[in-house]
Amino acid sequence: MLRARFLARTALAATALLVTACAADPGGPTGPAAAAVAPARLGRVLPDDPVRMVLPAVGPETRWTQGLDVFGRQVGRSATARCAERKGFAPPDDVPPAFIRFFELPDLDFVARHGLSASAGVPALSPRSGTARTGSAAEVNACRAAGTKAADTVRGLYVELQQQWFGELMSLRDDPAVLKAQRGLPDCLAEQGVPAGDERTFMSMADARQQRAAPADLPATERALGSAYATCMRPVEAVREPARLRLRTGFLAAHAAEIGSLRTTLFPALRRAERDYGVPLVFPEP
Repeated sequence: MLRARFLARTALAATALLVTACAADPGGPTGPAAAAVAPARLGRVLPDDPVRMVLPAVGPETRWTQGLDVFGRQVGRSATARCAERKGFAPPDDVPPAFIRFFELPDLDFVARHGLSASAGVPALSPRSGTARTGSAAEVNACRAAGTKAADTVRGLYVELQQQWFGELMSLRDDPAVLKAQRGLPDCLAEQGVPAGDERTFMSMADARQQRAAPADLPATERALGSAYATCMRPVEAVREPARLRLRTGFLAAHAAEIGSLRTTLFPALRRAERDYGVPLVFPEP
């Protein structure tokens, strides 16, 4: 799902937009896009360069970024659970993480196939053995702190650089070529059966349609609306993608020392964390 939340604990919320799933509505898009498709899968192959994972410039690269974010959260949950086991109480309940897509970097091929919200499921952590005793507030807080520390050890390898990169991407919102490309959205969206004046209005309408839809209608209609969105955003991305790649080239040159360290340390550290915490590093795939 496209959401206004990116590494919430690191103040990147401004770089994304929370948008809920689309649903059925009379007059909305229908047709081949509504046909059932195989669920999204999980992949484990790392990119050839960690830059593509940490500093994504095109939609498909964000699949690695999503996996990296989930991995840090899962490391934290695993460390919390191990702490609780050592202290003899049941791990505290926590909301399982999900793969979160990005408004600034839409993965149009994925959206066209699966819709605006559907993604691969995050693997559940292995259950911890031990007592079902509920921990005291102090015990729970101590173990949550241990989990946060473990997660921050992973995120600390890249998050400061990543924050700066997502800040750079915001500059494209006012790029004249991007604004020109976006002017074609209203006509395209109307042709697709979604009369919206811009991308954000489309997402708001999608949210409203979800609220009115019957549950059985959601998956097929969401995929149809995802197809409509991808169709109309492709001319915009045809302008933004090369602009992002040029922007990243300059960013890499301006942060050469940090990039050199990232390329040397990130992948080995992630593999160590996999072994130490028993958490797989996985990514959504179409």
